[in-house]
Order: sequence, then structure tokens, then C-alpha cells
Amino acid sequence: MSANGVAQILVYFAIIAAIAVPLGTYMARVFNGERTLLSPVLVPAEKAIYWLSGVDDKREQGWVTYTVAMLLFNLVCFLLLYAMLRLQGTLPYNPQGMTAMPVDLSLNTAISFVTNTNWQNYGGETTLSYLVQMAGLTVHNFVSAATGIAIAIALIRGFVRRSGNTVGNFWVDLTRCSLYVLLPVSIVVGLIFVWQGMPQNLGAYVTAHTLEGARQVIAQGPVASQIVIKTFGTNGGGFFNANAAHPYENPNAFTNLLTDVMEFAIGAGLTMTFGRMVGSLKQGWALFGAMSILFLVGAFICYGAESAGNPAFAPLGIDQQATALQAGGNMEGKEVRFGIADSALFATTTTDTSTGAVNSMHDSYTPIGGLVPIVNMQLGEIIFGGVGCGLYGMLLFAILSVFIAGLMVGRTPEYLGKKIESREVKMAMLAILSVPLSALGFTAIASVIPAGLAGISNTGPHGFSEILYAFTSQTANNGSAFAGLSGNTMFYNLTGAAAMMIGRFAIAVPVLAIAGSLVTKKLVPASAGTFPTDNGLFVGLLLGVIVITGGLIYFPADVLGPFIEHLQMVAGKLY
Repeated sequence: MSANGVAQILVYFAIIAAIAVPLGTYMARVFNGERTLLSPVLVPAEKAIYWLSGVDDKREQGWVTYTVAMLLFNLVCFLLLYAMLRLQGTLPYNPQGMTAMPVDLSLNTAISFVTNTNWQNYGGETTLSYLVQMAGLTVHNFVSAATGIAIAIALIRGFVRRSGNTVGNFWVDLTRCSLYVLLPVSIVVGLIFVWQGMPQNLGAYVTAHTLEGARQVIAQGPVASQIVIKTFGTNGGGFFNANAAHPYENPNAFTNLLTDVMEFAIGAGLTMTFGRMVGSLKQGWALFGAMSILFLVGAFICYGAESAGNPAFAPLGIDQQATALQAGGNMEGKEVRFGIADSALFATTTTDTSTGAVNSMHDSYTPIGGLVPIVNMQLGEIIFGGVGCGLYGMLLFAILSVFIAGLMVGRTPEYLGKKIESREVKMAMLAILSVPLSALGFTAIASVIPAGLAGISNTGPHGFSEILYAFTSQTANNGSAFAGLSGNTMFYNLTGAAAMMIGRFAIAVPVLAIAGSLVTKKLVPASAGTFPTDNGLFVGLLLGVIVITGGLIYFPADVLGPFIEHLQMVAGKLY
């Protein structure tokens, strides 16, 4: 690792820490219905939306009604996007004449974008029309992100309110999130992206003739508007097949840094939204601290592994030392304009969140470097995480942690003045265990049947890692891939769709059930026996529960893939 690379990671983290409080405070005001700087402009638009859609913004919903509204909204979104993909060839704004997407791929893609996963078994510039990219994918990048944030806000209200029976109004939360949070930032940063060289047009692809006489088709289109929300909403679905490694999606080091910041912004800010809404910013800092430690450990492990290079190359006399003339380390699959530090940082942030965008190919990482993104997703993407789901995922572990603490001291566990009882613990465990059940279950099936094995490009532990990564990514609603797996088959499209559904809704529904249970409870005054949840001791306990739970569940699978591959590499066997 170089001093420059370490400094880049630390500067990035300092930026995230600096924007967390102001952004979190702003979001708390938005969801509490308080006045903001944008209110004079956006309140009339908000009221007009309620009037046109027939929503009574003063009427709140119980957790069951809130959940049903969320599920029905996502069902309608899925059906509309699926129809657009199947009818693409007959719809307008299709200058390249893209035809309808196949049935199984349409199903996978529609579920992917509705669940905020954005797993792509296709190349965007060769498969989708401008209308589908805009009215289909970009729109769902907004509403799927807003759905995740709405669920997190409903859970926070469960802790804040006492002896109530409502957790908010889904339609109001969805509207306010889209209108006050996602849209303003997307407009401003989208214009910055255009300034930096991202296309934003509706023209046909350009044909260029090179000096050698070759013919090259250069894709363009409404790129910037999709890229900005793919990062800010932690979606990750790229306009181009190469995603953020494509110069039109990520032109330079500045856009790369801005993309990284956008990925973490809302996840970090929501910890402070939580602190503001529960009345103690220290509670938000405790969650932020736990997330930060996990992020920094992962980032430096990944950066260190990629900087060290491949020891199997040493006997061949290949120079892997960093000098003024070469980057050194493992540059395979990485863009020269980003280098190892920015590539490792991007790989870490994109899998700490549910973004899934890539500026380098994870399939070409060293085994330990590739293990970090896998572990980030296996932990449930709680390290700042996807917008909303990162916070409520971390709160599930917080509930489990105070329950364990209560068992150790022999008293009923409490969190933020609410007693944590069997219902909350059962729902938390149901949500936490649904991720490994899907990821490991589908991995096991794909690893032994011909339809699954046909998709891998490597035999042995690396091929197993490709399958493990794919189903972990889809269940964690991340969407990134090892890039060595051929996922556009009937088997992977259908099993992947199932994994994405489980990863989204098998967690969201129990979380809302917990919110509904907590909101009915009275606040219990703190006493001498109350376990504090805003200090370093709680952060340590929370981290221990996360790491031990993840280790017990996933370690055997990780051994069969990245760990064995690492031992082979150290022994000098090229892979």
C-alpha cells in the first residue's frame, strides 16, 4: 500500500463523516413534515401529487396497511416494467431498433430493478431502448430507493412513538423521499456529470471510422440522468455493459470520487436521521461508528491484497513493485485512470452498499481482495448499506445485540426505551436468516447441477466463488457480479429472480412487523440496570454479534472458494 492510496481512502471517509450530520438532519426534517429550504418550491408540488393520486397525507397507516401498500406498489411497478421490456420493439424512443427482451430475462430484469438490486444479465447499450432506460430503469431507480428509505423511517417511528398504532403513511413517505431528497440532488449532480463528459441526449449511436479503416459504433443516450440516481439511490444498474469502468459512465478521477461519495451519502446520513428522530444524536453516532469500523477494515484489506499482487508471479520474474512507471500490484481487470487504490475503494463501497456498480472487474481480483466484497454482502450490506435497508439491517443486529446483553445480565432487554421481547427477536432472526438461506441454498443447488455448472468460466474454487458471489449479490440486493459467470440462462434468470425477491421482501416485511410491534409499546424509563446503547461498549458488542453471526453462517462456504484459492496462489499455482 502506498501513502497516497491510504490518504485517498482516509480523505474519502472524512468527506462521508462531514456530510452525514447535515444530510441526516435534513432528512429528519423532511420525514417529520417540518419546513426545509426547499419547502416553498416543493410543497405545492407535493400537494398536487397527493391530489392527483387521491392520497390523504393526514391519514396514517398501521404496519399491516403500510406493508400492503408497499407490496402492491412494488407489484404494479414490476408489471409495468415487465410490460415495457416485452413491448420494447413497438415503443417509441428506440433509435437503434432494439427488440423485445426474452421472457425469462424480462422477468429477472423487472424484479431486479424493483427490488433495488439492478442485477444485469444483459448489456444495456446493446439491449435496451432509450425509453426503457429512462421511463423503465431510471424511474425504478428512484422509487425502489425511496421504498427502502420509507421502510427505514417506519421502523424509526416504531422506536420514537409510544402507545400508538400507526407507523406513518407509505405514500407520503415515498413522495417526500423522491421529491425532497432524491430528485434535487440528482438534478444538481446530474448536471455536474454532464459537465464532466457524460452524454445526455436522445440521438442515435454514432458510427466512427478509425485511421486503420475499422468501423466503430459509439453508443450514447440519456446516460447522466441514470448514472446519478444509480449511485445516489444505491441502485448500480449501468447504462453500459462495462458499468462505471466505461468512460461515458465514469469519465475521470473526479467523477469516480463523486460517485463513491454518492453511494455512501444517504446510508451515512440515515444514521444521523435516526439519531435526530429518536432524540439522541449519540445513538446515530454509535451506528455510524460500527459501520465505519467495518468499512475501513474491509477497504484496507482489499487495498492491501491488491497492492501486494500475485505471489505466483514472483518465480516468473514479473516485477509487481510500484514505481514511477507502473502501478505495481494486481492491475488485472482495473482501469489505469483509477489505479489500485480507487478500484479497491470502489469495490468496497459498492458492496458495503447495495449499489453493485463496478469500476473494475472483481473476477480478476486476488482471492482475498475478492473475498472482501463477498463478505460485505454476506453481512447483509449493513455497512452504510443500501438506502434505507442498510439502516434497518443494522437495527436488526442492534435488536439482537441488546437481547444478548439482556440475557447476560438477567433482565428484559431494552433499546431506546422500548422492551425487546420475543416477537421482535423472532422477526429479527427471520429477516437475518433469510439472506443466508437464499444465498447458500441457491449456491449449493447451482454447484451440483449441470445448469448451474454450465455458467461458470473456471473450474475449482474460483468457479465456486463465482456462483457464491452471484447468489450472495442477488440476495443482498447488490447486483454486482464476479463477471466470470454466464448468468443469462433460464436457470440463473429464474433462481436469481427468486433470490432477489427473498432478499428484499423477506427482510422488509419482518422489519415493518417489528415497527408495528414497537409503536404500541410505552417508553420504559432508563435505570441503573439499563444497558447503554450509545457508547463504545455497545459498538463493540454490536460488531461482535455481526462478525460472529456472519462467520458461523458463511465461513464454510468462503473456505471452499476464496480461502482455498488463496492457498493455491500462495503455493505458486497460477489460477
